Amino acid sequence: MPPHSPYSGGDPDTTTSRKSGRGLVVAGLVAAMLISGGLGGWIGATVAGGGDGPRLTSPIASEQPEGQAPDGTVEAVADKVLPSVVSIDVRGQAGRGEGSGVVLTQDGLIITNNHVIGMAATGGQIQVRFDDGSTAPATVVGTDPATDIAVIRADTDRSLTPIALGSSSTLDEGQAVAAVGSPLGLSGTVTTGIVSALDRPVRAGGAQSDQNTVIDAIQTDAAVNPGNSGGALVNMNGELVGINSAIASLGSGNSGSIGLGFAIPVDQARRIADQLIKQGFATRAVLGVSVSDQPDTDGALVRTTEVGGPAEQAGIEEGAVITKVGERVIEGGDALVAAIRSRAPGETISVTYAARVGEQPTTVDVVLGEAR
Repeated sequence: MPPHSPYSGGDPDTTTSRKSGRGLVVAGLVAAMLISGGLGGWIGATVAGGGDGPRLTSPIASEQPEGQAPDGTVEAVADKVLPSVVSIDVRGQAGRGEGSGVVLTQDGLIITNNHVIGMAATGGQIQVRFDDGSTAPATVVGTDPATDIAVIRADTDRSLTPIALGSSSTLDEGQAVAAVGSPLGLSGTVTTGIVSALDRPVRAGGAQSDQNTVIDAIQTDAAVNPGNSGGALVNMNGELVGINSAIASLGSGNSGSIGLGFAIPVDQARRIADQLIKQGFATRAVLGVSVSDQPDTDGALVRTTEVGGPAEQAGIEEGAVITKVGERVIEGGDALVAAIRSRAPGETISVTYAARVGEQPTTVDVVLGEAR
């Protein structure tokens, strides 16, 4: 069940019209949430004791401003987030594709996936469509294939609505989230679900991305489909917690959501985006090893070490099996890559490893290196 990018590489088989304005497609938990939110106007009666017989008293219902959705509902999240999510149309020599993006600044900076805008990196055209249906051309500010993050700038005089930034470090499994984007070109689509798992190593990206792209992903059952790539995963306060990037499928085709979507944690995405904006490129943490899965058991088998690199300096040699980074258990090679890339260059981490298969493990401190 390989993951692939929820990136629409062309027109869908069925002809659909793109929704403009504040049109929504809301799925998942919306029915239950809207029902509970709609009960705010009821008036109950209770019996108060008194000598003159029973008297009915009516508790005063809290008044909600007309047209404003109650906080914490899907409707409120959609109202807050939709103005900050755009559709992205890309045309290049390799063809045409569609994806999504998230507004970071009022003056037009937008974060998305590298694989969404990859075909425009060598002279293609990018157009963004805003929540009200208006459009603007955009240019690439910077890309980082290794983390599947890119930043573009919309060429517009209008003041955009930046999304509120949350933190992926505060997420819990089972927490409610919403995915917002443009699956199959249907802009303004909102789906809901939960955080199914955290720290899930996933290879992401389309044909234009680095084949070694591994993200330390947030897994969600909110419906994520082709075209959602680069869109927002938000908490129920409408704060960005992830950038939707990949989905699992049952076969080789883009079959759509099966309840296994993956997003780049916002803490990592924000760090990379800040670097792309400031200097046009991003750096990432490295351990200085090449690794593979360990046959028949957990752990990342060290194939080679970089001469003078962080691992070698800490005493980790070829043939070692790395089993933990901090308190995180390392199941295989991708898990180690994801764990290291979630950290910052220069950070000191503890690494647990066995010098050879079957030997007793030891733990050392490693200062992570830096690579572009």
